[in-house]
Amino acid sequence: MLKWLNLSALVIVFDQLSKWWANSTLELYQSIAVLPFFNITLAYNHGAAFSFLAAESGWQRWFFSGLAVLVSIILLFWMKRLKPDAKLEAASLALILGGALGNVIDRFIHGYVIDFLDVYYGTYHWPAFNVADSAICIGAILLIFDSFRNKTEQK
Repeated sequence: MLKWLNLSALVIVFDQLSKWWANSTLELYQSIAVLPFFNITLAYNHGAAFSFLAAESGWQRWFFSGLAVLVSIILLFWMKRLKPDAKLEAASLALILGGALGNVIDRFIHGYVIDFLDVYYGTYHWPAFNVADSAICIGAILLIFDSFRNKTEQK
């Protein structure tokens, strides 16, 4: 099932290209209105999800990088042990892996993760995110869906 690593690679490439575009096109916190609920807004996240621990002294960069690398290794072993018919599970893990590595690349190169997708309603803004974050979320949702689907099929 390691053939699904191609999906991980695609996520990484698209993530890094989109971050390069946002970082080279926009100034920090500059916004481009796209839809009445969506902007492209450049932001740097020094923490984790929702800027968790972003205000710390810098140790979080290496902690989150190490954690992501450890999780990526676990995901690789998990994918390697999958049966050939576990396609949705493999795709889910590949999305999560590609997203995790996309953000690790940012942490190693910049010391922070480049975010630029800004969804909002009125004055409430969801924390900015990126393609890697989207892949992780989609992969996690599909993995949960697959786990419920498999339990239903077994009954």
